[in-house]
Parts: sequence; C-alpha cells; structure tokens
Amino acid sequence: MTPPAERKEPGRKWAVMLAVLVHLMFAAVLVFGVNWQTREAAPVIAELWNSLPLAPAPAPKAAPEPKPAPAEEPKPEPKPVPKPVPKPEPKVEQPKPAKVDIALKEKEKKRKEEERKQAEAEKKLKDQLKEQELKEQREMLADEQAALSKQRDEARRQKTAAAQAAAQVAAQARGMAEAIGRIRSHVRRFVVMPADVAGNPEAEFEVFLLPTGEVLNVRLSRSSGNTAYDNAVERAIHKASPLPLPVDPLLAGRFRELTLKFRPNE
Repeated sequence: MTPPAERKEPGRKWAVMLAVLVHLMFAAVLVFGVNWQTREAAPVIAELWNSLPLAPAPAPKAAPEPKPAPAEEPKPEPKPVPKPVPKPEPKVEQPKPAKVDIALKEKEKKRKEEERKQAEAEKKLKDQLKEQELKEQREMLADEQAALSKQRDEARRQKTAAAQAAAQVAAQARGMAEAIGRIRSHVRRFVVMPADVAGNPEAEFEVFLLPTGEVLNVRLSRSSGNTAYDNAVERAIHKASPLPLPVDPLLAGRFRELTLKFRPNE
C-alpha cells in the first residue's frame, strides 16, 4: 500500500532543523558524559531479597533520525544597472602661440593707447581748469584795480572839488571884501564929518539893497557912541544909492543884505 504523500506545511523546515540540532546536542552529551565519568569497579555485594524486584522499565525508544533539511533554492542575483556613459566634453581648440601673442600684443597696445588718451584728456582738463582759474584771478585783480582806480579818481575828484570849492569860497570872499571895500569907499565920499568926533569909534549898519544896488533901508546895528557921526554915516549911505555891486552875477546875488562898518579915521 502506497503511503500518502507528505504535505508541505509552513515552518516544517525550521522544525526539522531544530530537531536535528537537539539530537546532535543530546548525542554529544552522551558521548562526552561516558568518556569523562569512567569510575573504578566497586566490589560485588550479594543481597538476599524476600521478594523479586520489580521488572525494570523498558528502555526508551531511540528517536528517529531527522530528515535532512531541503536545500534552499539560490536566489537570482540582481542584474547590474548599467552606468551612464558620460558625454564627451567639447574640445576647445587652443590658439596657436603666434596668434595668442599677436592678440595679447594688440590688446596691450590698445590698453596703452587708451591710457595715453585718458592722460591727455586729464591734462587738457587740468590745463583748462588752471586757465579758467587764472582768468578768474585776472578778472578779480582787474576788478580790484578798477575799483581802486575808481576810488583814487573819486578821491582826486573830491579833493579837486574841495580845492575848487575852497578856491571859489576864497575868491568869493575876496570878491565880497573888494566889493564891500568899494561900497564903503563910495559911501565915505558922502559922509559930512561932525566937528565934535573924538577918537576913532566904529559904527555898524545893516543895509538892504535892490538887485540894481539901490538902497531900500538902513538900520544902525551898533552905535559908535557919537550920535552925530552915526547920523552922518546913515545920510551918506542913502545919498550914495545906488551902490556899486560886483560884476559877477554870483557875487551880485549875495548883495541883498550887507553889513557895513565905518570909522572916522579910515
């Protein structure tokens, strides 16, 4: 009769392996225990038994040998992933040494030319600024000199004007003095001296004239102390009208009011 086929149960493989391992350990214990625990034989002692001893218990059945564990199926190795092939870098053609040298020389020449032009432009700008500054300084100096010259001219003009005014005043004073002297001489010819005049007393009169020199009024401002002499001089002023005025119209305009002084012994 054919035995039924064994069913594969989950975990059976591990159970079999564990049973094999336990049996191996048990066999090793038996072997090593027998070898290491050998003792000398003890003397035989006979004993009398009133009854037979009980039969010994039957020896345990030997455990069945474990079945070998089924070999594990080898796992398929993973396929290697292909590495990405790097793209080739573009080749840069290096210029030939002669062309490189020519390019560098041209570049250096261009740089020096630009530096030269820049230096010339800066020098030109500095020269222009310096020229402008010198021009402003010259203009400022010219303005200062013009102002100083104007001040000197104004001072000279004022000085000249003052000198002319002083000369004119002096001339007018001389003209006035000469005109008054002529008037006094003209009036003195008409004075009838009284007989009782003692000494040389002075009489002062204020005389008011018309533009033609005619006498409008005569007033005694200070007496000589001799009434007869004062009256004689006053009558002479009226008789001398019109009085001789200066020819200069500027001086003639000032002869509207005169102060005339007379002494008998002049």
